[in-house]
Amino acid sequence: MTYHHFVIPFNIGVAVLFAIILVKFTIWIVKLEPVDKKLIRKNFFSIKTLEAVKESFMEGLLHRKIFMVNPVLGYMHMSLAFGWFLLIVFGNFQAQFYTRTVIHPPHYPIFFNFFVTSPDEYLFKASFEFLMDLLLLFILTGLMIAITKRFYSRIVGLKKTTRLKFFDRLALGSLWLIFPLRLFAESFTSGIHHNGNFLTGTLGDAFAKFLPVEQLALPAWWGYSIALGAFFIALPYSRYMHIPAEILLIFLRSFGVRTRRNYSSYSDIEVRSCSRCGICIDACQINKSLGMNTIQSVYFLRSIRENNVDDEKLFTCMLCGRCENVCPVGIQLSDLRVTQRTKNGVRNTSSYDFLNPPPYKIADVVYFAGCMTHLTPAIKKSMLKIFDIAGVNYYFMDSDKEACCGRPLILSGHYENAAKLIDYNKKLIKKSKAKVLVTSCPICYKTFKEDYRLDIHVMHHTEYILKLVEVGILLLEKGDSRVVYHDPCELGRGLGIYEEPRILLEKVSRLLPSDDEKENALCCGGSLAGFNLSSAQKNAIRDDALASLMKSNPDKLITSCPLCKKTFSRGTKVQVQDIAELIASSAYVPEKKKISLKPEAEPVPVLS
Repeated sequence: MTYHHFVIPFNIGVAVLFAIILVKFTIWIVKLEPVDKKLIRKNFFSIKTLEAVKESFMEGLLHRKIFMVNPVLGYMHMSLAFGWFLLIVFGNFQAQFYTRTVIHPPHYPIFFNFFVTSPDEYLFKASFEFLMDLLLLFILTGLMIAITKRFYSRIVGLKKTTRLKFFDRLALGSLWLIFPLRLFAESFTSGIHHNGNFLTGTLGDAFAKFLPVEQLALPAWWGYSIALGAFFIALPYSRYMHIPAEILLIFLRSFGVRTRRNYSSYSDIEVRSCSRCGICIDACQINKSLGMNTIQSVYFLRSIRENNVDDEKLFTCMLCGRCENVCPVGIQLSDLRVTQRTKNGVRNTSSYDFLNPPPYKIADVVYFAGCMTHLTPAIKKSMLKIFDIAGVNYYFMDSDKEACCGRPLILSGHYENAAKLIDYNKKLIKKSKAKVLVTSCPICYKTFKEDYRLDIHVMHHTEYILKLVEVGILLLEKGDSRVVYHDPCELGRGLGIYEEPRILLEKVSRLLPSDDEKENALCCGGSLAGFNLSSAQKNAIRDDALASLMKSNPDKLITSCPLCKKTFSRGTKVQVQDIAELIASSAYVPEKKKISLKPEAEPVPVLS
């Protein structure tokens, strides 16, 4: 026997699920930007596809990133995803070994223990029966964690879980029922026929002693089939749509597709890939410092899905990147917010016609201080001192009331206006004929690196100063100050600059560790992106960050961002300095040299 009417709900659910996913995937891919389709055609038949397969296995089934953030939560997800995957795979192998044929109805391996109750022997029978019981037990342990998490999230280290909609509840309830119903169905059947293994066989014998297993078995199989069918039908409209969407996202991302300034089909795939695990809620400083737990990325993405994005969710976020750093799916959360700010923000009609190109200078190095550096002049003065000590032929591009880099406009969603400033600044940089652009502000640095598409080497001043030291142009005198370093959001999580500042600080001071550093560094609270945050709210975020940084009782707090310096200086009596200030006070040069550039070498500071 290979069929019974109770398999109908399962078969309907599978058919509906695959039909909806096929339609959704087709629409998403058809609507991709032409440049993205070109990337797919270029990379599909390449090693990138194999890399995507590996990544799909590591993240879609093993949930490696969740394990790295939260091992208990990682085990829960892995047991359900990987365990169910193995149950299906080995169930198919078991059916093939029994029938001695590769082809059988899709429902047959799922309900194998209903159809096969005779004591007939087949290859590896005992091993399959043991393995299938073991996998079912593995899944049930994860399911117990999942159920407990829903009612007591702290068991997995979360302070808060996400709220559920109707289809979420339907899918979740069905998922909670699937494997217990399978356990009961197989155990009741085992109680009738006295087969099964260590789990279903033992339970079956126990149930048979006090329950009418003959009457209960078939209803349990019906329940199991109905739960499967309900889950499959609800999946595309629930949080569990992230399962197939994430797989597609992994492949597209492997091919080089990215979220750009405007919301696109790829952006929609990212939004649908959110597993709503809630990890971003606890990572958010606005939640920790202010108790606001309605604006985090998981809720922001839901508001996009439901087409009800509001200003609170859109403009309260600081775009610090902490949520993006812990997101197990790797969604470009900050970029997605910018796309929505572009779409929903207040229109800016400034023409910037008042900008008149100033006299420019032919130089080897362009120095762009940035707006915030001009508001913290000690940094600017320190950089000019370092340039002079090293004998650098530089052009101070924004020395006198020049144009902003455009980043604040980008963060507010006014990319068209930012493009005008970008075009203006690019012309000045090109005229200087410089080979290197150095900036003191990480915000400017990120903008020049990602939005300007310059054909010269762009460096933050921590990178540039370290080059001066490494090639022997600038010597540093070791001091005895005990310092703690704060990683600015844009420089650290935004661009991965973690080691250069620490190498420099080790040369001039005693660097102390911090509880929250590198990828886990706390935002200073002064972010240009948190438009809806009041001064008092920003101060609360700042004070929490300072409390973490001051645990080691340092002599100085060092950062490499003028905005962070200005923000922290207002909240502590400990001296706050930019790394350029500390280096400038410790720097000297043995003799002036001219460093020649080799075409094949990495660009180094150019001297006159």
